[in-house]
Amino acid sequence: MILAKLHVASNDFFLQLPNILGGIVFVLLAWFVGKLVANGLRKGFHHKGLVDLGGVLSSLVFGLIVAASVLIASVIVFPSVKPATIISSLGIGSVAIGFAFKDILQNLLAGILLLINRPYRRGDQIVVKDFEGTVEHIQSRATLIKTYDGRRVIIPNSDVYTSPVIVNTAFPTRRSQFDVGIGYGDDPEEACRIFAKAIAGVEGVEADPAPEVLPWGLADSYVTLRARWWTESKRTNVAHIQARVILALYKAAKDAAIDLPYPTTVMLFHDQSEATDGDRTSQREGWPAGPNPPPRRSRRSEGDVAVAVGQKPQE
Repeated sequence: MILAKLHVASNDFFLQLPNILGGIVFVLLAWFVGKLVANGLRKGFHHKGLVDLGGVLSSLVFGLIVAASVLIASVIVFPSVKPATIISSLGIGSVAIGFAFKDILQNLLAGILLLINRPYRRGDQIVVKDFEGTVEHIQSRATLIKTYDGRRVIIPNSDVYTSPVIVNTAFPTRRSQFDVGIGYGDDPEEACRIFAKAIAGVEGVEADPAPEVLPWGLADSYVTLRARWWTESKRTNVAHIQARVILALYKAAKDAAIDLPYPTTVMLFHDQSEATDGDRTSQREGWPAGPNPPPRRSRRSEGDVAVAVGQKPQE
């Protein structure tokens, strides 16, 4: 019986051998055709400047062609199998595959949308979440960026698509700013004029829009001036030109004798045993000298303060 069954199986194999060979030949031909179509798509998109999109679409088209050829080959090898049965089985299996590869499919779709919309391209300098660098490659699953300190960050396309992205090189120029403090004894208008002239003379600073320096705040120890200027948008230009601007501001302040004060704290100490203690018309720390000193607090406020510090208020 074993020999008989082996004989039947061998006869069936040799009967199906032409179909098997035909299916293999068909898959090989489809593989070569898929390669030709994928290369054509890749070259066509490359000429249009869409290198990453061409790479992703060519890979998808090649995969679809190979998958379709395998289905057709299975029908050739097993004539009893109907295409409708295979398609219905694939429909059920595709649901399971969709759940199993949800993240992969999500990243794939997000990558295709990014490549079609093209909010950024290769060579652009972007900021995504806590990462900043130059876009190296946009793949079907992730976007690869090279940080300024020479490291590679792989960010899933779904995160890039759903997160705010800052494209620093979207425009030819970008604005930088730096705050500098001057002493209260200096003239802010004159300092703004001197600093703006110093910034305009720095190599790499754009003449249009012209640099400007604006009074921006009154701090405890200095008047804040905000310097703003425009440069080329590449990170290298921004960093090096900012260093030149800071050096120019320092030299301009030194040449014009503009005070760049340190933070200053004033502490007042009262002796309480002075000869003028109680004479509010004499010069004392905390109020100006003169015949009209500030009024004393009321008895009620003095009692409230005494109670607050745990003392018995005076009657």
